[in-house]
Amino acid sequence: MSVITSETPSADAARLAGAKGHTLHRLTEHGADVPEWAVIGVDVFDRFLRANGLVEKVREHLVGVTADTADLVAVRIEELVLGTTPEPDLLATVRRAYEHVGAGRVAVRSSGAEEDGARYSFAGQFSTFLNIGGLDSVVAHVRRCWASAYSAQALRYRLAHGLPCETSGMAVVVQRMVPADKSGVLFTANPLGGDPDEYMISAVLGLGEGLVSGLVDADTVLVDRRSGAVREVVVGDKRERVDPDEHGDGSVTTVVGAEARAASALSGEEVARLVRVASDVVAAFSGPQDIEWAIADDSVWILQSRPVTGPVRGADPSPRGELRIWDNSNIIESFSDITSPMTFSFAAHVYHQVYRQYCQLLAVPRHGMRQMDEWLPTMLGYFHGRVYYNLLNWYRVIRLAPFYRVNRQVLEVSMGLAEPLPDELAMELRPFSSRFRWQERPHRAVIVTAYWRRFLAVDRTVRDFLRHFATTYREFDDVDFDALPADEVYQLFRKLERTLLDRWGAMIVLEAVIGLSFGLLQKLTERWLPPDVPRWLPWAVANPAGVLESAEPAYRFERLAATIRADEELSRLVRETAPEQLYATLADRGLRELVGEIDAYIADFGYRSVNELKLEEPDLRQDPSRLFVMLRGALAFARQNGNDSQAAERILDRHLHGLRRIVYQQVRRRVRRSLADRERVRFCRTRAFGMARRMIRAMGASLARLGALNDERDVFYLRLDELRGCFDGTIAHRELASLVDLRKRQHAQDRELVAPPRFTTYGPVYWGGNLERAGWDPSSAGGAVVSPRSEVLRGVPCGPGVVEGEAKVVTEPHDVEGAILVTYRTDPGWIAALPAAKALLIERGSPLTHVAIVARELGIPCVVQIRNVTREIATGMRLRVDGGEGTVHVLSDENTVS
Repeated sequence: MSVITSETPSADAARLAGAKGHTLHRLTEHGADVPEWAVIGVDVFDRFLRANGLVEKVREHLVGVTADTADLVAVRIEELVLGTTPEPDLLATVRRAYEHVGAGRVAVRSSGAEEDGARYSFAGQFSTFLNIGGLDSVVAHVRRCWASAYSAQALRYRLAHGLPCETSGMAVVVQRMVPADKSGVLFTANPLGGDPDEYMISAVLGLGEGLVSGLVDADTVLVDRRSGAVREVVVGDKRERVDPDEHGDGSVTTVVGAEARAASALSGEEVARLVRVASDVVAAFSGPQDIEWAIADDSVWILQSRPVTGPVRGADPSPRGELRIWDNSNIIESFSDITSPMTFSFAAHVYHQVYRQYCQLLAVPRHGMRQMDEWLPTMLGYFHGRVYYNLLNWYRVIRLAPFYRVNRQVLEVSMGLAEPLPDELAMELRPFSSRFRWQERPHRAVIVTAYWRRFLAVDRTVRDFLRHFATTYREFDDVDFDALPADEVYQLFRKLERTLLDRWGAMIVLEAVIGLSFGLLQKLTERWLPPDVPRWLPWAVANPAGVLESAEPAYRFERLAATIRADEELSRLVRETAPEQLYATLADRGLRELVGEIDAYIADFGYRSVNELKLEEPDLRQDPSRLFVMLRGALAFARQNGNDSQAAERILDRHLHGLRRIVYQQVRRRVRRSLADRERVRFCRTRAFGMARRMIRAMGASLARLGALNDERDVFYLRLDELRGCFDGTIAHRELASLVDLRKRQHAQDRELVAPPRFTTYGPVYWGGNLERAGWDPSSAGGAVVSPRSEVLRGVPCGPGVVEGEAKVVTEPHDVEGAILVTYRTDPGWIAALPAAKALLIERGSPLTHVAIVARELGIPCVVQIRNVTREIATGMRLRVDGGEGTVHVLSDENTVS
């Protein structure tokens, strides 16, 4: 069995070493500085499969494989490869390769015969493992590289490109590990523009793993190929670096100091050396190259090189297939970061059913419903565990209602879209088409008539829905689902669906009413009020009337905090006791009145918690410790109500009189009443998801007791249809545990990716370079460009008020303590913590989101859509926030965390 080294004849290396291995052989032949390497040839894997009778078994699994079944097929083949004991001569072959490179720390890399080709790169499809030590560990990782020849992503890649699913050969590179001081990739033709006369260098501190995984925001250097002159340097944030783990296999991630982050990773001399090395590599290969490099102890090393397969200037880059636009604006308020398959599939099912009912309420004709049924199930999309709006479908839905242009604008505002849809595209979108043009007008007349009938009856419809929901909520919320047999819980779950979803479609009419009335209010504000009125006025005049039921958690929470704050001994107890133990401690101390208030709060608002629509996240009923964490943060700051409720009224009194004021107030009342109703309906949604969470968790516990799952929480790694199949008899039931394990591993990988806020796809959404173009591919070069810190940041103002204070950059509303909260996104579970905040700065969001509405009611200055605020502001900075102007002034750059 073959071990290929630099001494192996070129013809044998080309035949046996796989693409990466053959490239290392050619680089070494041309005198490049490459760390010592050896390749375990493709014949070794072939021999392993044949000697253990695995060839036919692998082929059996590959029969009929599709993109949908690729995950399970990959797991089955991986089990075959990893579950077979290697024979002695195989171990001897790995030992030879390992000893050839010094038997120290090594990188173990897959080297597929089919990868790094001029047409198909297979980039990121196979496995690489860094900093592996010891023969046993090297053998184990060699086998994992073999198994990756049939990874799910590799199978899908082959299917998408019409290639055979059986691998054409898998070798494995064993290469001496370089403990890099800095590393990165160099493209000898800029992949972003295809410019063959421009080199692009991406550089990070430490190992290149931080770059290819997307963990680290890299520096980018653009260099003129001919002159070697640096055209542009963009310094990435480089907050972290990845280095070999000194205590075992793999790597460790450490925080980089502010000074090193702000400096370029590469000196001018190092850039010049990389350019010279790259020129030598280009001379050895035909066509542009993607070169992976490392610098250690002042030496430049070439780790590997591959052809650049992206478009070069002059090629036809036009993507083909149906255009889809994916945007996570606003949806991240409900489903942030990694979201479980259960939550996504449940939410997608709910959206489909609710919007389908809405279309039926508007009397869409049968042929229209048939057409809409093709896209209504896909109002949402799911990419690397993240949830996105399938944006064009939302425009199609709102086109059913009259005044499409106005509704478009309101949709874009309410979603917080940074990029409105171009007019020409927006006007092309239609929910359905009729066979004959003459049919369109009568169909449109029927729909508009039904819309206005529903519009005029919307108040009664909402009242009826709220009464119906309250009855349903009382019926289901008192049930102890954990005490019932699983099949009974499932039947109750189906009944809950029928009872609520059958009524919820009418609430989309409420959204349509808001769209039209708020759009009209904006138009009247623009026409009848002078242009110099405050920018916050349109949102203030629209704020819901009266005390919002959904804001009640904030008021109740502040009363709880005030009760504790008034008692010094009690305050000390809350601050010093672990949140997980605090409830029991309060009960043991006999504080019945306070415990009763806490119990009442949790009973009323236990479903209103951080990430409340993510079914896998525990709510306050399951884990009250989150409430105590927020309480502890609220003790240090007693809010003085700064809400000047009459500020908007004084402006209207000054500028609007007579008939104009009457008309304006009529429209305003409609908007405020509708927004208040929407907040009530959304609180119902929170409770509905909370009840569904309890039922699904109870079914998961039953499945775990039966041995179908390893843990009750594993149920959230199933999709809704798979959970139904457990009770309806429609699934391959023995696959559940392995399917859960697969999805857990995939989610662990997905967490390393940074989600783009918006991207487009053409044709099959996951393939054909769609995700690579979007920036999902961890093997793509470069990081996001970080703008230099500015003294003034600007966003969309949500309510008046000027405050100064220290910034606290957070992902969850914990330990607020009177700070200015800075966050990427919020959700309704933040409401309770708002009274403890001086101001709220949100990178993504809309003035009409739940938190912004409640912040205005509480008089908390709030600014949304502040570009890069979570990257330009650090905890401890002193800020001045003007919520009326939408500005954030950085008064002091001293931060309290390194």
